[in-house]
Amino acid sequence: DHVGTKTLGLCLAAAHVLFFLLQYQDKEEVVLWMNTVGPYHNRQETYKYFSLPFCVGSKKSISHYHETLGEALQGVELEFSGLDIKFKDDVMPGTYCEIDLDKEKRDAFVYAIKNHYWYQMYIDDLPIWGIVGEADENGEDYYLWTYKKLEIGFNGNRIVDVNLTSEGKVKLVPNTKIQMSYSVKWKKSDVKFEDRFDKYLDPSFFQHRVGFDPGWVNFLCTYLCVSYMQDRDLGDEYGWKQVHGDVFRPSSHPLIFSSLIGSGCQIFAVSLIVIIVAMIEDLYTERGSMLSTAIFVYAATSPVNGYFGGSLYARQGGRRWIKQMFIGAFLIPAMVCGTAFFINFIAIYYHASRAIPFGTMVAVCCICFFVILPLNLVGTILGRNLSGQPNFPCRVNAVPRCCVRSFKAVLMFLLRYFIFTSFWAYKIYYVYGFMMLVLVILCIVTVCVTIVCTYFLLNAEDYRWQWTSFLSAASTAIYVYMYSFYYYFFKTKMYGLFQTSFYFGYMAVFSTALGIMCGAIGYMGTSAFVRKIYTNVKID
Repeated sequence: DHVGTKTLGLCLAAAHVLFFLLQYQDKEEVVLWMNTVGPYHNRQETYKYFSLPFCVGSKKSISHYHETLGEALQGVELEFSGLDIKFKDDVMPGTYCEIDLDKEKRDAFVYAIKNHYWYQMYIDDLPIWGIVGEADENGEDYYLWTYKKLEIGFNGNRIVDVNLTSEGKVKLVPNTKIQMSYSVKWKKSDVKFEDRFDKYLDPSFFQHRVGFDPGWVNFLCTYLCVSYMQDRDLGDEYGWKQVHGDVFRPSSHPLIFSSLIGSGCQIFAVSLIVIIVAMIEDLYTERGSMLSTAIFVYAATSPVNGYFGGSLYARQGGRRWIKQMFIGAFLIPAMVCGTAFFINFIAIYYHASRAIPFGTMVAVCCICFFVILPLNLVGTILGRNLSGQPNFPCRVNAVPRCCVRSFKAVLMFLLRYFIFTSFWAYKIYYVYGFMMLVLVILCIVTVCVTIVCTYFLLNAEDYRWQWTSFLSAASTAIYVYMYSFYYYFFKTKMYGLFQTSFYFGYMAVFSTALGIMCGAIGYMGTSAFVRKIYTNVKID
């Protein structure tokens, strides 16, 4: 309908990543945007720059709007600095505004300096960071940096480099006036426009040594050998062949199980596509582009969720397919939105820039109801009609067999330190080729280990392998979330209710999504293995 089409168009426009070359004429206006300010150790706890009693330049104000949905969700709050900057036009040191420092304003600056507040600015989409002030060695007197010395590099008619030097340290004394000043120096640079973000990358931090861990080989070989010897010793009267009449019996709670499998397949598709896009395009050069791309890809891949979840539910004899479709469509969005809205209440209480605007909430809800749900419905219908008929290689017995033993396995993977640091600290992750390799290895190891676990389970004459294969792989989430506690307390200096809630809330979302993805991968691989071995079983 018209509303759905319009909403889809808005979503596509919001998620579109803008890659265009800004070119300037001599003496053309260059805008200095003031973004956010906040504690250095709490990267996500940010506030509007002018929430501190800074003054604004005299130049006429320019309004800014959120260019993408990701920019709005990440708390980007650009406000015009009021500074007069023109392309290739040097500005000598001069005052642009004056702060009338009363006791209330001094207390605000002192609090910011005590908590190591930094601020962020943008010129031509290039980020700049500066510190608010500093305290003396005794912590009794506090000083504000009042002079912004900007050096801007240009190559032809494009800006390729920006550097900020903070000078003019002034002691904070109540009932005084503080003059804020700036200067601009333009320098010719040899840096190419497409390479201007290289200075923000830290290659030494992302040095990878990819090796083949023999521990995994020993683990897999040991289990395979044990299973093989056990199978040989027991013969045909015992072991996995004895449960051929029950191994394809529907899993318990098929509605929830199929919804989890469908959601996991979609998360895997989103991860794969986003990594490929990030390898092709430098998404880190645009504010919020990675998040916008992920939202767009997630909405576009909703048929994957419906297809795999709907077809599995149909093969297991499920009849409430509409309910399954709704659960599968909203399982991940409800988890993410629920966490985001809870943290949003804390952000609103703190007056943080991370508080999600009401219009953005409406846009996200529109994506869920007018994009994700219809596409999921299409995938469900296709899945039920194309691969919804059970075609098991073995006939399912009418009476379930009694299980004599049970088996559980826990799978843990090491989440690399720099992945956490890229998101929770001040590092830009850009080695997406390595991330693709990690994803491939993750899939291979997950499938191999779950196959071994399932084979061991079936040899114990326990046919309830579906949930075991899913949970053994999904248990990765437990390790990742446990590691997040270690990282928080020993690798960071985060503090405060807002940052703590933000960190552990979204780490719970990330860990759960990773667990669902790994569980789906493990189940899909194990399902193919089970079908293969029972296809060759001769039944009297």
